[in-house]
Amino acid sequence: MKVTPAIITVGIIAAFAVHGRVAQPAHYNDFADHSALFGIPHAGDVLSNIGFALVAIWGWLTLWPHRDGDQLRAGWPGYRLFLIGLFLTAFGSAFFHLAPGNDRLTWDMLPIALAGAGLLVGVRGDTQGGSKANIEAIILGLYAAASVAWWVYTDSHGAGDLRPYLLLQVLPLILIPLWQSIDRAPRTERIAFAAAMGLYVVAKVTEVLDHQIADTLGFVSGHTLKHLLATAATAAIVWGVTRRFAGDGRRKAGTRTISE
Repeated sequence: MKVTPAIITVGIIAAFAVHGRVAQPAHYNDFADHSALFGIPHAGDVLSNIGFALVAIWGWLTLWPHRDGDQLRAGWPGYRLFLIGLFLTAFGSAFFHLAPGNDRLTWDMLPIALAGAGLLVGVRGDTQGGSKANIEAIILGLYAAASVAWWVYTDSHGAGDLRPYLLLQVLPLILIPLWQSIDRAPRTERIAFAAAMGLYVVAKVTEVLDHQIADTLGFVSGHTLKHLLATAATAAIVWGVTRRFAGDGRRKAGTRTISE
C-alpha cells in the first residue's frame, strides 16, 4: 500500500504524456457574469474571491501558534504555502476577473498552483513525517511557478499546454485520500478533506456550466458559484487541520480552574 501513491503518480504523469497537449478552451475568458456593483465590472466573479482571503487569514491565525508543536511541525511548511497561495488567489483571481484575458490569467493560475503544491506537501508531512518538508515545499513551489511559466511560454507560441499545471490539481484529489487512508489519519480530518475534495469537484462542474447556470438561475453565474464552492472546500481543509487543536483551549481552561 505504501508504494501505491508513487505508482499512481507515475501513472498519471504517463497518461498526461501519452494524451498530449491540453489546451485552454478557446472561449475560456468568455464568462457569463456581467454584473456590476459600485463600479466594479463582473462583480460576482470579482467579489466572490473575498472568501479565499478570509479563509487564509483564519487558517494562518489559528495554525501559526501551533507551527512548532508536534501535531503540526511536519506539515506546517506545506500548509504555510497553501495559505499563502490561497490568500494571493483572492487578489490574483479578482485582478483577472476585472478584465478577463490571457494576459491576466497568469496572476490567477500562479497562486492556485502554489496552493495545490502546498496542500500536497502539508498532508504528506502529516502522514509521512520526516524533516524534509521545507525542501519539498520549495521544490513543489518552484514546480508550481514553472508549470504556469510553461503554459505562458507555450501559449505565446500558439500551442498552450496546461498539463504540468493540471497535475497540481489532479494529484491532491487522489493522493491525499490515499495518504490519509494508509496513515489512518484522524477520522475528522479524513471527513473534512473528503468534503473538500467533493466540493472542489462540484466547483469544477459549475465552472464548466458557467453560462447554463447563469441562464437558469439568473442571479448568479456558474463561475461565481465555483468561487464560492472552492472557498467552502478550502474552509473544510482548514477546519479539518484546526480540529486537532480543538481540545487545547478546554485543557488550558481546566488547568486555570484547578490552579484557582
